Amino acid sequence: MKYILILTLATYALLSSASMDRPLGRSIDDKNLKWGPCPELFPKGCEIGVLHGNPARKNTDVFFRVPSQYEIPPHTHTSAEHMALLSGELAVKYKGEEEMLLKEGSYAYGPAKRAHRAKCVSEESCVLFISFDEPIDSKSYSGKL
Repeated sequence: MKYILILTLATYALLSSASMDRPLGRSIDDKNLKWGPCPELFPKGCEIGVLHGNPARKNTDVFFRVPSQYEIPPHTHTSAEHMALLSGELAVKYKGEEEMLLKEGSYAYGPAKRAHRAKCVSEESCVLFISFDEPIDSKSYSGKL
């Protein structure tokens, strides 16, 4: 499963017109941005757009988009996540922490290997900018949060 995600995201990165050695500016409604499905761990409706980097390598930036009322199941990543919510409202729960409500313009940090879940609670879709330090992966988590 991990390798399917990396291969899928790497394909989108290769299709992107972005070069790693050139300045880049993108918006969530950029017509040239290639959106693809999230890994099978996530229910249908979740999409990822690779902005910069190669998901199989360190330091990759993505847009992560889910529809209104979408529930992101509990999971972990090998990498830490640096996130900014660009649209919508997202309720996020990390293992051992109180649930937090991110609103448009909010920043959040997710420690590496920390289990978490989320739900887009707004009437509009939620779009996150996420920067990963390490190669991108997602692993299902079934323990208590």
